[in-house]
Amino acid sequence: MNGDEQLLRGRVYGHDHDDPDPGPRRDRSYAVLVGGPLDGLLLDVTDWTPDRIAAGAALSTELGRFGAGGHALYDPRPGDPTRFDWSGDSP
Repeated sequence: MNGDEQLLRGRVYGHDHDDPDPGPRRDRSYAVLVGGPLDGLLLDVTDWTPDRIAAGAALSTELGRFGAGGHALYDPRPGDPTRFDWSGDSP
């Protein structure tokens, strides 16, 4: 694991890396991002409906194959919607 990967682990997607408290909150629900450029980050799904969770997520990231402006694609793991597996990158 390189330094960038270590920096991301345990953090919530969308929180600034300089945030003094970038970790999860007790009053929120999260899915763990598994694989790909955002591996180990937590995705806040607190207000997501089951249909929204089933649709997965296209998350903006500069760390993927397409660099700035690209997206990492994550789909809920069958039988375990608390884990979203990476399915690729898109521009």
